[in-house]
Amino acid sequence: MKKYLPPAAILFAAFLWSLDGILRQNLSDVSSLLIVMCEHVIGALLFLPFLIRGWNEIKSLNQRTWGSILWISICGGVLGTFFYTKALSYVDFIDLSVVVLLQKFQPIFAILLASVVLKEKLTKQFILLASLAFLGGYLVTFGIGPIVFTDEKTFIAVLLSLLAAFSWGSSTVLGKHALTSLPFTTVTALRLTLTAILTVAIFGFTQSSGDIFSLNLDHWKTLFLIVISTGSVALFIYYYGLKQLPASHTTIYELFWPLSAVFIDWFYRGRMLDPAQLAGAVLLLTAIITLTREPRKSLD
Repeated sequence: MKKYLPPAAILFAAFLWSLDGILRQNLSDVSSLLIVMCEHVIGALLFLPFLIRGWNEIKSLNQRTWGSILWISICGGVLGTFFYTKALSYVDFIDLSVVVLLQKFQPIFAILLASVVLKEKLTKQFILLASLAFLGGYLVTFGIGPIVFTDEKTFIAVLLSLLAAFSWGSSTVLGKHALTSLPFTTVTALRLTLTAILTVAIFGFTQSSGDIFSLNLDHWKTLFLIVISTGSVALFIYYYGLKQLPASHTTIYELFWPLSAVFIDWFYRGRMLDPAQLAGAVLLLTAIITLTREPRKSLD
């Protein structure tokens, strides 16, 4: 039973991320950078005890591990979140497929980088399951029809989503590298802290400090809710799973995000799944469940 906890952690984090777009609708009138800065500052304060507890380990990190930490803080924390939030604003939180599109490319980036950087072995069974997962994810999002970009804003949102895909896909791999030297609690706290410092510095140079005072009580409530659910807490749960799983497998489990997002859209907005989407859901779930049942020795 214990071997299922890491995959379950990734799946649960992915489910929480699928709720993120709904929560961020309440922040549509707030700048993307301000959102990223506030949620990371709050998250860094929340996880400060873990940073203090792991300080001795942090001081002994080598240069390569620091490079990985900085990468996930900048790309995973600042750029990935910024591109994702900006993409949502371009589609006015309506076109779910644009947001989910990034999930089709993120695993490709992560799997290739995991093979090159972390030397993870990709078995024939894994490649088959990954292919089924990609196909299932595509069908869940788009059905049988081709991807159609109806206007300029949608096209820009796709480009932003692809940038987020690379940022997060590479961060999965570099995050895995950092976790070989530090506990997942320390990595979470350190990443949040560095990202908070970076975003505060960028915000200070590019925007007016008065923008912070434009946030009303509802904005702050939403930001705190994001931190304790889809933001910092989801990241904490995710790093627990990533600590014990190969990066290439982790990124496939993350495809549960588009699946759960589409089902949430079904229940939340009443948009029914068509037969092709249901077939895709079956394919995606089958691939994920089969992957969790692989012998642990083949994951190392």
